[in-house]
Amino acid sequence: MADDTSKKDKLMGKAKKAAGDLMNDEKTKEEGKRQETEGKVKDAANDVKDKATDAFNDRK
Repeated sequence: MADDTSKKDKLMGKAKKAAGDLMNDEKTKEEGKRQETEGKVKDAANDVKDKATDAFNDRK
């Protein structure tokens, strides 16, 4: 399950990318890509953590 910060990072990243495209500002666009990717990585890490916790609890 995604936490609030990963959702926020993905949303803000998409917004920054769109703003960068609109203003033709590569720096803002790249910041948006980075922030969106950061949110995706956080989601993936949370998924791994949840699966590991489930696997551990299933062994009990």
